[in-house]
Amino acid sequence: MKFAVLDFETTGTQSDGEITQVGLTIIDHDLSIKETYSSYVNPGVPIPPFITGLTGISDDDVKDAPHLEEMMMELVPLLDDVVLVGHNVAFDFYFLQNALDRCGYLPFTGRILDTMDFLKICFPSLSSYQLGYVSTEFGFEHDRPHQADSDALATAHVFLKSIDELRGLPLITLQRLSDLFPAEESDFGWFLDGLLTEKESEPIQDLDGQKYYRQLALAIDDWSTIAPPRDEHAPNPLENESFSAYMEKVQQNLKDKLPNYEQREAQNMMFDEVNKALYEDKHLLIEAGTGTGKSLGYLLPSIYQSVKQETKVTVSTHTINLQEQLRERDLPLLTKVVPFPFKAAIFKGRGHYLCLRKFEQKLNNKEFATPKEDVFTAAQMLVWLTQTETGDDEELNLSHRGTDFWETVQSESESCLGRSCPWFKKCFYHRARHEAGIADVVITNHSKLFTDVKASHQLLPSYDYLVIDEAHHLEDVAGKHLGMHMKYFSVVHTLTRLFKDSRNGQFPALRQQIDQSGHEKYVEWTSAIDELFPFALEAKEEWDTLSDMLFKLLPERMDAAPGDSGQFSLRLKPQSKPKAWDKISKHENQFYVTVGEMVRKADKLLGEVREELDDYASDSLITDITGLVRDLAELRDNLRLFMRLDDTGTVYWLEASGQFRSKSLQLYAVPVDVSSHLKELFFDKKHSVILTSATLSVDKSFQFMIDQLGLSEAQEKGRLLTSLLPSPFNYRDQALLVIPRDFPSVKGSVGDDHFVSMLVTSLAETAKATKGRMLVLFTSYRMLRQVHEPLKEALAASDITVLGQGVDTGSRTKLTRRFQEAKASVLLGTSSFWEGVDIPGEALTCLAIVRLPFQPPSHPVVEAKSELLEKEKKNPFMKLSVPQAVIRFKQGFGRLVRTAQDRGIVIVYDTRVIESYYGKYFLYSLPGPKMEHMVTEKMVPRISEWLMEHETNKE
Repeated sequence: MKFAVLDFETTGTQSDGEITQVGLTIIDHDLSIKETYSSYVNPGVPIPPFITGLTGISDDDVKDAPHLEEMMMELVPLLDDVVLVGHNVAFDFYFLQNALDRCGYLPFTGRILDTMDFLKICFPSLSSYQLGYVSTEFGFEHDRPHQADSDALATAHVFLKSIDELRGLPLITLQRLSDLFPAEESDFGWFLDGLLTEKESEPIQDLDGQKYYRQLALAIDDWSTIAPPRDEHAPNPLENESFSAYMEKVQQNLKDKLPNYEQREAQNMMFDEVNKALYEDKHLLIEAGTGTGKSLGYLLPSIYQSVKQETKVTVSTHTINLQEQLRERDLPLLTKVVPFPFKAAIFKGRGHYLCLRKFEQKLNNKEFATPKEDVFTAAQMLVWLTQTETGDDEELNLSHRGTDFWETVQSESESCLGRSCPWFKKCFYHRARHEAGIADVVITNHSKLFTDVKASHQLLPSYDYLVIDEAHHLEDVAGKHLGMHMKYFSVVHTLTRLFKDSRNGQFPALRQQIDQSGHEKYVEWTSAIDELFPFALEAKEEWDTLSDMLFKLLPERMDAAPGDSGQFSLRLKPQSKPKAWDKISKHENQFYVTVGEMVRKADKLLGEVREELDDYASDSLITDITGLVRDLAELRDNLRLFMRLDDTGTVYWLEASGQFRSKSLQLYAVPVDVSSHLKELFFDKKHSVILTSATLSVDKSFQFMIDQLGLSEAQEKGRLLTSLLPSPFNYRDQALLVIPRDFPSVKGSVGDDHFVSMLVTSLAETAKATKGRMLVLFTSYRMLRQVHEPLKEALAASDITVLGQGVDTGSRTKLTRRFQEAKASVLLGTSSFWEGVDIPGEALTCLAIVRLPFQPPSHPVVEAKSELLEKEKKNPFMKLSVPQAVIRFKQGFGRLVRTAQDRGIVIVYDTRVIESYYGKYFLYSLPGPKMEHMVTEKMVPRISEWLMEHETNKE
């Protein structure tokens, strides 16, 4: 069997272009690369500049190249009796068939394999399947991405690496994969079948590496075998050891392990401050800027405290990203440098863990809602199970449909069989829970922290010491969790999982099992299930009508991105309900009654069947259905709560996107002020709570955070410490902040023509001076759109790419990666780019802030908080809007300098920072960059001069 790996470059990105280059790599039956063929092709039409930019292939390269017919005469003999392979092969196959047809050859009828399929299944945890990324990850030479010969060779290496991976899988995993892809149904299935036949004829060699249970190969053993980090009868390793003696040992070990390690003043201060707060049972607000080494700053004192006092310390982060960073980077380092064994466990929300029982059931019954996509996701998971030790979905690169599949196999409290589940000792969620139980430090996230509070502290192991990282998000997360949030699809998914239609879904599956059981009551039970179906249909209809009516109430917001969930939004006030509210309430009442009736009948039926039908298969299905029925009842109650609009301490609002209209509807009911809740739940109950972030102070004061988070009483009683750590960077040298003092101002979220044209000119001139490498932060998506096209045109001749969030496709991570990989580019971003984007080094030289990041005053929560402040005779602008904007501004500024070597320029186009009475709060809150203001035309010469000075100093 020979393989031909084919790649074309063309004049268009879709199927309408002409071929400009071909690359072919032949892999022989012994899986060695036998020969490569490549040629430019004269397309007979000019190559668009965009394509030349992407591929590097210009009109000059192809002007003397052979035409299509000549090239095909050389290519066609090489395709004789081969299996065709390509990366996203449908594209190349289309062009091949087209070329064969145009040049008078018969179509290609051989087998076709796509390396994308192989990669997704063999490497389920790769963060991207782009050829360039994969080649770098695997360490292949791929020096000219988007050139056909280099792409074909890289694809051949990827193909061979995937075959290696498949061959190394346990036999049982290969058998189950082959079962998912029948040989007669696809070329991929045919290929797997061949591999399986080969493996079945070899002696079994893979019994050591894996654990086998109920026809699945796993990477893990029973969690009950995981022992605590230290022998409980041994003396405490810190019995007579002071914190400073412990830190001395740790820092010596850090020097030995990390050749570049040097003690930082700010980090040493942080060690002492955190330790003091934990030791004295006080709360601490501590601001630590980029480069402090904040994670170690709180982890090392936490480990000391927890081991010495034999008590647990819980650490909470806002983003899963930071949790992953602690898992992958900080904890492995600490394991090497802390002079005694300790355990830190990561514990996430339950839905992040795979339920093996549900996955097994899905696999055995082939319950696939969208068969083509679901089969792939199931295959990815089969391979992943041979690798994962956590069962955490963050490790998987799932497609959009893959996340729907995950929802049906994730762990849930409502559908957990607990100790009676055959998978209990292997269960990933219970493993994480067990590990958290024996750990010294438990690392969770804000979301889980509040879910635990709502579940009466049943989820996290009990703790008296808490460290909150990324603490500037705490208030926001608290509001969302202590309030109510409901989406259109929450209801639809629950109903559809119960009844996809009368023949598919969890209830029809139960009907089938009852049928097969031959139980004497089977007629009564099956007709009871059939009677439930009309209720599900009616509930769905009512919900659709209701969502539609609610969506029609929504006005469009001017500053949001299209498709953004808050693009349409409306606050609902108890005292002034919309005119149509009574009519809408009637439909809600009908929904309430219908769901209530369905839940009542379902509960009665499920109780009876569970009692009398005693077998594992139906027991596990009944548990799942019971969970879904409970979810449905809770959704019904939440909706009732929302529709009442009767709590003055709650702010109610609706949001949706214009793209998916009523299907993107979201309902919120959030406490206006969460400070009393936070005080009661954490600051009154816990011995010590440490809150840290790079942005907690406003104009060097913590008062705003103290008020917002409910720490005033702790402050009065002397239980609150605060610390503003000095920055480890020399901002005076590393950053220049420039304000063009004659820049026009702008009202609202849209710029007038004069403003936009001045902004585009200034950004373009600056981008040329900084050779791209520029991030521009907007507060309004509309303005970003106004600038995107004209800036692209202004920079076209300079070979500087312009990338725009929401204009160019891709998530924030993908856009950031494209920005970092491009030679010269300008990235335009809105809200999500103000924080959490890390672009160290040369890739980012200039940060432009177009407007000060004030939240729109019309946002429901901002509006409600302002009303509350007005009642207390306080100025909402100074007490709320300015401090919030300053913290966001500091986050934005923090994108620029990420390491001690980074240098760069910040331009603030909003002249309010020097003209208004509140502008000083923004500038004084920054960590001391050099600040200059000048007329706009002097700005670019000054920037060039500053960059030159630093180039010279570097040399």
